[in-house]
Amino acid sequence: MTDLATRARTLLDLHTAPEILVLTNVWDVVSAQVVAATDGVRALATASHGIASTFGYEDGENIPLDLHLDMVGRITAAVDLPVSMDMEAGYGDAGETARRAMEKGVVGGNLEDQMRPLDDAVAAVEAVVRAGRDAGVDFVLNARTDAVIRARQGADRGELVAEVVRRGQAFLEAGAPVVFVPGLVAREEIEAVVEGLGRGRLTLISVPGASLPAREMQELGVARVSTGPFTQRVALTALQDAVVEMVGGGVLPPGTRALN
Repeated sequence: MTDLATRARTLLDLHTAPEILVLTNVWDVVSAQVVAATDGVRALATASHGIASTFGYEDGENIPLDLHLDMVGRITAAVDLPVSMDMEAGYGDAGETARRAMEKGVVGGNLEDQMRPLDDAVAAVEAVVRAGRDAGVDFVLNARTDAVIRARQGADRGELVAEVVRRGQAFLEAGAPVVFVPGLVAREEIEAVVEGLGRGRLTLISVPGASLPAREMQELGVARVSTGPFTQRVALTALQDAVVEMVGGGVLPPGTRALN
């Protein structure tokens, strides 16, 4: 576990550095290798949606955990950077899933609360933290609250921000170093959550056409920004556009690079 512990400490340090940590989510070995070989990339994160889609499953723990972990293990073995896994909601046993992920070389992970009762969500966070401690690894848990993305239409935004802060504070107290809030894109709401949790505690996802640039998130005190399923969609968009061009009698993009 020595190398695993070193990678975990590196990943944790990246979350507390002055510069925002940009994590491009990957879904298979070749996507991981291409991202890892890119200048400026310091760590990787997997995307459950992307991995599930690769095997023909819907997201939401529909892909068998063994198959999910097998792909994650192939990714960690193919790169020399710290890897964080999207563990979804923990597959029924968040601590055991984290333990198995560490056996595959993972040193951090997302864990969804799915807006379960707060005591239950905190217990899951504690189980993951305990699994890391038992393994001698500072597992970098990115404790996710779905308060924003599961909110009813027309919900009071101030109340939503207050609920994010309430849950986030509980997760931090339980040992998670950072809190992930998908769906949070408005500058004033990001500022309010950073104020409630502290600088360097909030992580976000970059949503095409909606999110602030990473450099502006950094100025607001955000610790990390990831790309979720959107990087796979970028790749698939490029693929479909190339197919349309070829079927229409054209050629493949002239700037295509041999990346594999």
